[in-house]
Amino acid sequence: MYVVGLTGGIGSGKSEAARHFAALGADVLDADAVAHTLSARGEAGHAALVAAFGPACVRADGEIDRAWLREHAFADAAFRARLEQVLHPLIGARVDATIAAWAGPYGVLVVPLLFEKGGLATRVARVAVVDCPEDEQVRRAVARSGLAPEAVRAIMATQLSRADRLARADDVIDNSGPPDALGPQVAALDLDYRARAAMRSDERPAGNRAQ
Repeated sequence: MYVVGLTGGIGSGKSEAARHFAALGADVLDADAVAHTLSARGEAGHAALVAAFGPACVRADGEIDRAWLREHAFADAAFRARLEQVLHPLIGARVDATIAAWAGPYGVLVVPLLFEKGGLATRVARVAVVDCPEDEQVRRAVARSGLAPEAVRAIMATQLSRADRLARADDVIDNSGPPDALGPQVAALDLDYRARAAMRSDERPAGNRAQ
């Protein structure tokens, strides 16, 4: 399976770009959604988080207190490292199992911190970065989440800079303009990724191709 990593800073428009790819027939998986699912009550991640951080990380309804985790992770690098140590192996295993079941022409793995953390970078053959000016990132993130602008900028400070992200990109999706400018860019990349996936499939030894 040819897998494209889709990344970008908070508020850049990764989710909207991913929806366009899905509408064109690509398999799409969001790593954040995987983490959310794994930490739900009854899942392995929930038990692992409670074992690591105790009852303080659980809300009254028994679900993980994601706001509590987020607050501590941003404030304490050691806490953040421990949180990642707990969840990342579980996320990686779930991602691998999902990719193995994909049957589309190619797949898109959405990872906000693909460059920063790198753990899932080994799963992708190419990286597309969704980009827009930083002020626009803040505006969109505030409108979507209700966070204060200062909180959004604090999150941005933990992410790779815009310049560094663009320098590492194989492809850039410019999402600084109107919403209808996104679709044609994704459609062009869709054609390119289909061709790359077909080429990779043709290069594999016949005995190794998926049946």
